[in-house]
Parts: sequence; C-alpha cells; structure tokens
Amino acid sequence: MSTTDELCTVGVEEEFLLVDAETGAPTVNNAVVVAEAAKHGLELQYELDRCQVETASEVCSDDEQLRVDLATTRSIAADAARRHGSRLLAVGVPVLGWRELPVTAKPRYLRMEREFGLIAREQGICGCHVHVGVPDRETAIQVSNHLRPWLPTLLALSANSPIHRDIDTGYASWRTLLWSRWPSAGPPPYFESAQHFDRTVEAMQETGSMLDDGMVYWDVRPSATFPTVEVRVCDVPATVAESVLLASLIRALVLTALRDLDRGHTAFPVSPELLRAAYWRGAHDGLDGDGIALPRSERQPIARRLESLVAHVSPALEDLGSHRLVTDGIRSVMCSGNGAMRQRRVIAAGGDVQDVVAELTASTVSGCGAVKEPGDPCSTG
Repeated sequence: MSTTDELCTVGVEEEFLLVDAETGAPTVNNAVVVAEAAKHGLELQYELDRCQVETASEVCSDDEQLRVDLATTRSIAADAARRHGSRLLAVGVPVLGWRELPVTAKPRYLRMEREFGLIAREQGICGCHVHVGVPDRETAIQVSNHLRPWLPTLLALSANSPIHRDIDTGYASWRTLLWSRWPSAGPPPYFESAQHFDRTVEAMQETGSMLDDGMVYWDVRPSATFPTVEVRVCDVPATVAESVLLASLIRALVLTALRDLDRGHTAFPVSPELLRAAYWRGAHDGLDGDGIALPRSERQPIARRLESLVAHVSPALEDLGSHRLVTDGIRSVMCSGNGAMRQRRVIAAGGDVQDVVAELTASTVSGCGAVKEPGDPCSTG
C-alpha cells in the first residue's frame, strides 16, 4: 500500500449505559465501575451522566486487532459493572428509567449542566466514535466533506435506540433526535478549509453555544487531540461484530476520500437542508425502510444505499483486507437485523422492556466470552 493507505489506522470509542441488574433502570455508579475496571487493567472514561462509561481502543491497523481489542474491553467493563450490581448495555438511549439523570461531578460537566440545563440532565445517550488517521487538519477537513453524503447510511446501519423510557419512539435511532438538541451537534457543515472551521468554532464559542473545543459535536470532525478524522454519527452498536463492521466501512470511506483528494477531486457541497432530511430518514427508518441518495433527493431502499456504499469503497476495502468482512457483515445484519430491529422483535414476540434489557445485556458481550484478559495467563483465548 501507499503512504496514504498506511495513514489509515483506526481507533474506536464506545459509550455504554450502566443499568441496575434487577430493574434495568439507569444506575448512577460509574465511579465504582471505573475503579473496578482499573483493577483489571482497563482505563474507562467518565461521560456526562453518572450512568455512563466510555472505552477507547488502541490504535489498530487491521480488523482482527480491533475486534480483539473491543471484545476485551467490553468483557472487562461488563464484569466490572456486574461486580457492583449493574449491567453494561450497548444501547443508544435508556430503555427504562426516569427523565433526568445526575451529571458526573466533574467541573466541565457541571458547567455544561449550568449552561445547558435539561439538555445535559436528560441525556444518557451512547454513541460510537471512529477515528481514522490522516496527515493533517487541513486534510481532515476535506475528508470530512467527502464523508458527509454517507453519514445517514452509517446512521441507519448502526441504529440501536428505538425504545426510550418504556416507549417505542417510532424511530430506529431516537439517540439522533436527542443528540440534535445540542447547538453544536448533528450534520456537519461543509467547510472550505481548516481556517473556515476554526473561525466557525470560535464564533460559536463567542456566542456561548459551545463552551470549548470539546463541544464540537458535529458528526464528522477533525479530532481535537489526535491526527485523525473522527466520525460520530453512529449509535453504539449492539455487538462487537457490528462495531468492527462500522469501523471498517468508515476506514475505507476515509481512504477513498484521501485517494480522491490525491486526484484533485473536491467534495460536492450537499446542502445542509438535504443532509438533515437524509439524517431524519436514516434515524426514522434505520434498516427497515428507505435511505436518501445524496446529493440527489431520491428515496431508495436502505439495502440499495448499502450496496452503493460498498461499491464506492470497494477498492479501498480490497486493499485494506476488509472486503469479505464488510460484505459478510452487511449480509448478516440485513438478515438478522441491527440493534433497533432486534429490540422491536423482542416486543413483537410478546416480551416486555425487561426482556429487551436482557437481549441487550447478552448482545453487548456477544463474542467476548473467550477473550484473554490482559495480565491473566490462565484465561483461554
């Protein structure tokens, strides 16, 4: 592969919900779960609400390395939660529980609560953030522009939040609707340059709609701390396999964009109104309905949108060694459903929300059971 290809290392951050092992409602014990995980070599991150934790993978160069990393961290985090009377759920929003959630007692989070009120307290939402290495911030901006038309398709594929507080919301990804309330979240603008990006962020901070660079919540952005493009559009996937599938697709999208830029091809500036409409369709339908073919406004079955996505990145997938994983993964998800579809099937089969929690508990650690824990030579792998 070329030097450009070698830049496309990948890392994944996953946010998880902590719920009471008996009731399934959010439980505000992330501090003890973080401490417990640390005893087993895993550094969990705090999130805005006290019912959440976040994992971060190592920088990975291939799909198998990423799979093992994600499986290991999910396994350790789930065990840490279990030791303190909780379950770890890979789900976009709480399926049970109360409206307001206590904010983690960190100065920045408390300031966010003061400034943004109920938006901060009515959160508890969990996403997946995929980082792919790029040469510099200027390139990251141009790559982000190339990714904009594909974000609604990635959203539909990852949708995993149809039920919120014991109600079917009518959306496959209710997380997307809740997340969009932040003034700096959602579909990313089209930026002409890194300078244009910086001016916009500065202006939003001056208005108070962002407190700092960490509140650049657009669904694709140059990372503030790493030499990467960060894609943030997805619900946290229900399974490790789905997370690896998404990361592989995003990695191939970034490599395809880098190659287009090398050929002098700039991205088409899809209008923000049309992009937002495609987002709404992806959040509403998930894998059960239609997507929007951008930059046109044509509705298409989501299966066709996924075929177009794979065709678009197929050369990159081949070069990254990910083509079979992605094609088999999409075929599997289309057959068995993503997280949103499986939650609804539990209800359709006569189950209740407690049964949904049980399904989510199992899927969160599906494929993680035979993973070797760091520092444990007696584990089987």
